[in-house]
Amino acid sequence: MTSSTNRLSRRTVFAGAGAVGAIAAVAILLPGRSTEAQAPEQAAKPMPSRGGGYTLSEHVKQYYKTTRI
Repeated sequence: MTSSTNRLSRRTVFAGAGAVGAIAAVAILLPGRSTEAQAPEQAAKPMPSRGGGYTLSEHVKQYYKTTRI
């Protein structure tokens, strides 16, 4: 009662999995609409001449706020 057209073979499963993987790889590599908004790149600040380089930025202030108990 089993016919060869209704049976799923290992070869068919692996071929399908390979095709899905190839399509996923191509979809990742193709340029297109990004799901994340890209932030504009900021120009790097020059290094200080006397060492240091620590600045109290908004990011650092936010971190300090989250560490308070």
